[in-house]
Amino acid sequence: MTRQRVFLLLLIAAVPLVALLPLPDFWIAQLNYIGLYALVSMGLVLLTGVGGLTSFGQAAFVGIGAYTTAWLTLNTGMSPWLTLFVGLALTTISALIVGFVTLRMSGHYLPLATIAWGLALYYLMGNLDALGKYDGLLGLESLSVGPIDIGQGRLFFVLCWAILIAGAMALLNLLDSRPGRAIRSLKGGSQMAEAMGINTFRYKVTIFLVAALFASVAGWLLAHFQRTVNPSAFGLKMGIEYLFMAVIGGVGHVWGAMVGAGLVKLLDDYLQVALPALIGTSGSYEVIVLGIAMVLLLKYMPEGLWSVVARRFPAPPRRVDWQQAADLPMRARPAPGEPVLQVDKVRKEFGGLVAVNDISFDIPAGRIVGLIGPNGAGKSTTFNLITGVLGKTSGQVRFRGRDITALPSRAISRQGMARTFQHVKMIADMTVLENVALGAYTRGSRGVLASMLRTNAAEERRLMKEAQRQLERIGMGAFLHELAGNLAMGPQRLMEIARALCCDPALLLLDEPAAGLRHKEKQDLIQVLRQLQGEGMSILLVEHDMDLVMDVCDQLVVMEFGTLLTRGTPAEVQANPAVRAAYLGTEH
Repeated sequence: MTRQRVFLLLLIAAVPLVALLPLPDFWIAQLNYIGLYALVSMGLVLLTGVGGLTSFGQAAFVGIGAYTTAWLTLNTGMSPWLTLFVGLALTTISALIVGFVTLRMSGHYLPLATIAWGLALYYLMGNLDALGKYDGLLGLESLSVGPIDIGQGRLFFVLCWAILIAGAMALLNLLDSRPGRAIRSLKGGSQMAEAMGINTFRYKVTIFLVAALFASVAGWLLAHFQRTVNPSAFGLKMGIEYLFMAVIGGVGHVWGAMVGAGLVKLLDDYLQVALPALIGTSGSYEVIVLGIAMVLLLKYMPEGLWSVVARRFPAPPRRVDWQQAADLPMRARPAPGEPVLQVDKVRKEFGGLVAVNDISFDIPAGRIVGLIGPNGAGKSTTFNLITGVLGKTSGQVRFRGRDITALPSRAISRQGMARTFQHVKMIADMTVLENVALGAYTRGSRGVLASMLRTNAAEERRLMKEAQRQLERIGMGAFLHELAGNLAMGPQRLMEIARALCCDPALLLLDEPAAGLRHKEKQDLIQVLRQLQGEGMSILLVEHDMDLVMDVCDQLVVMEFGTLLTRGTPAEVQANPAVRAAYLGTEH
């Protein structure tokens, strides 16, 4: 059982125990607020800590949930339990609209856009007569089940923390799944994820929506707990505080949201009383202290407080429970000698610079073709044009007879073309097994909701079985549970090959796989390439190591200054005076 699951079980046991203890009502109320704040912060863990998207607008979604239930219960008499779903529907619509507009932005534009969204909704709430302007809406009814009032005190504590625990469990299930691995790949950049067949924009919108729904549920609970709503609880200040809570607790850890919410809430209340008594004057000095504490924490503990627990109690290796799982279906293989890839007069211009000038070549099934040339010849650009990372100025690329010229990289991956990268791209804090399983993304189908509810267990076992098979196929079976970031360069490059093989490709494209490898590691790579060719794999290899290229390639395509210099067998290329001139600057 993982550390996360143990903590979850302890928390489930603690909630009813705390409710039964003779604690003062003040502390029960404090725990209620901590639970509400933690629910919002937990959404930010997914959005910011895991997905790498910074939002200051979560308080606005809290406001949508709160104002929806307040207005409906006061003006229509609708049951508070039904207003929850109306609030979630309105939150979904608004989050999708905001998400589709803002999530195409990058850098500092996304946080600024969410600030603008939060401010706009705050001033809208404060200026509408129907919402009571800045006085808000008063006199909400408490939550109840029949004659039992559960909207206050200990019963509300049980309800709030039960929802919080259910949310934590759903997020843990999500992060340990096929969509979860896709979400975790967003933070390191989209190029690798798209090459694995992942629609990164769709997942950005998805986690933005999930975080907004968490906030909306917290707003619904908050409205009926306080029995009043007004805009002050949903302004930019609270949006920043929610993000502070997530960062202080550990923005990359689900349980960090609870730690951060508890610490900020309790410290804020304590400082409001202690500081005026200490300095002899009143004022919002607690904000200053919290700001200084935040700066120090970011300086000396950037991963948050929960990271201390994570280091002290490392997660045990994943339980291997997929031995009896069914194999994933495999795509039909091309016949020997059948054209797998046909590149016809592909051209790429960057303004006035012609980086690739009408390159043409093809790759028959079962062959290893090397794409070589001096530095700056345009090899990597050609590679990226073939795989859809870059758009083509002109020309055509056909894969197994189908025109893929205009397809993006994720669509090309789904056709059965997989690649590695010149500079290893991986998720360092995921295990080797999880990194490789990311390559099988296109071979699964279960989505976010199925993952959160854990109805995807059978598919997960099949994906893990395939990832283990590919690692063992290239001789890395002993590294299953090692963190990818702990590997040396050689095993990292082999791991990338295993990840690409998980796609079940008909064509494997390797971008400088021997770069940075020692002699023994290169020999291991040569053995892997020969093994793959023996199994019928077609390979396009971009490489500077001429000994490796001449050893493993059946045919070579030589480029110089973006143009095709020559094609032929390794022996023919070696004997070509133009090739010697390109590499050595002379024909002699």
